[in-house]
Parts: sequence; structure tokens; C-alpha cells
Amino acid sequence: MNAVHTGFMWFIIFWVFVLLFMMSVGGYFMFRKFFKVLPREDGKSTLDWQNHYVESSRHLWNDEAKAFLDMLVEPVPTPFRDIAKHSIAARIGQVALEDKATAVTQDHCIRGYILATPKRDYKSLTSYLDKKQIDYTAYRHLLQ
Repeated sequence: MNAVHTGFMWFIIFWVFVLLFMMSVGGYFMFRKFFKVLPREDGKSTLDWQNHYVESSRHLWNDEAKAFLDMLVEPVPTPFRDIAKHSIAARIGQVALEDKATAVTQDHCIRGYILATPKRDYKSLTSYLDKKQIDYTAYRHLLQ
């Protein structure tokens, strides 16, 4: 009977650590999302600006640009792909609007993709662009 209690105790301890780990991971991502919702100096949050650029540039997107964006976000894990796609689309839309473009081009997509990617991910970004045989030499200065 004592061995059963000891085994059950270890089972409970194992699950306590698993649940603590899972809650910590979830809390980390919720905390990051919380910071995106906080207003900046201009009164708008990062998410407000992302939504603004997506909505303001919606009319500039054609099917070719949308397909290129879908191809760019392929390496992002499926659970995070929609969020990454929205963030990258917002940055691409910002680049296109700042250029006063009449349509989102592949140039805008590559520049926005690089600008939306955190520096820690530049190595995987460049290896993915190389794998897809996309020339990004004109944008190497953005990778500094």
C-alpha cells in the first residue's frame, strides 16, 4: 500500500510541474500581448497602429501580393501564423502607404517582411529567402 501512495505522490508532483510550466508559457505570451495593447505616447497602441495600417492599405493588396505574403509566412508555426501574417501585413501596408504606392508590390512585401521580423530571427529569414530563391540583396542594409 505504501508503494501505491508513493507512486501517486510522484504522479501528482509531475503534473504540478507540467501545469506550472504550461501556465508560465501561456502567461508569457499573454504578458507580451498585454504590452502590445498599452497605449504609446501618441495615444494609440501597437495593435491599434497595426489595425490602422492593415485597414488603410487593404485596397492596395492584389491577389499576387496576398499569395506572396502567404508564401512568406509559411515557416511560421501554424498556431502563430495568423498573428504573424497580420503583423507582417501591417508593416507591408505601412511601407506601401509611406511610398504612396498604388498597389502592394513584391518590393514592399520583402521590405515589410524584413522590417516586421525581429533581429533575432534574421538568420532564419535570410535562409528562408535563399531557399525560395528570392533576391534580397537590395535590402541587406535593413538586416544590419
